[in-house]
Amino acid sequence: MNLPNKLTILRVILIPVFIIFLTKEYYYISGILFVTASITDALDGYLARKYNLITDFGKIIDPLADKLLITSALICLVQLGSIAGWLAIVILAREFVITSLRSVAAREGIIIVAERSGKIKTVLQMLALSVIMLRNWPFSIFTDLPIGDYLLWLAVGMTLYSGIDYIIKNKTLLLPKNSSMKNSPIFSTIAKGKLNIGRLLIYNYCIKKR
Repeated sequence: MNLPNKLTILRVILIPVFIIFLTKEYYYISGILFVTASITDALDGYLARKYNLITDFGKIIDPLADKLLITSALICLVQLGSIAGWLAIVILAREFVITSLRSVAAREGIIIVAERSGKIKTVLQMLALSVIMLRNWPFSIFTDLPIGDYLLWLAVGMTLYSGIDYIIKNKTLLLPKNSSMKNSPIFSTIAKGKLNIGRLLIYNYCIKKR
């Protein structure tokens, strides 16, 4: 097992320890553990890309470790009354949908790698949750504004955007194998994340004329 994968496993191991401290309301200790786990996420990806240590195991376990870490934090913080439940529901719903999409792709022998929007989403979520657990530190030094809450709202917005982005780029996976739409011109643009309304209307017109 290479170093990036070991760092990912370390992140998984830190999760139950982090949960114990957070449920006991040791916010600063749990915040430090969460930040440490988040740093391993950035570090393992950097090392894997720099030294060409990317593996199929890493492609699968890395996003899974992120989801376990963030899901644990969200559930604990909702239980403690630190964040609104519906914000956690939006984030978790997106994760369930994209995880299901990855499962469909895996059955087709396709591995959906993390998109840039997904990476930005993860960074924002980790940053927001870290600030909330650290009781708004370091921003509390110079302002009383709930920066952690603002960051969480921003993270939720990016979560929705990235979810839509993944679905559009992999929409053909949701169609039946024998669907003629998979080979349609419109889906060549959807796969690239672009939607040309004109082409869609023309294609729809041609289908009706058959």
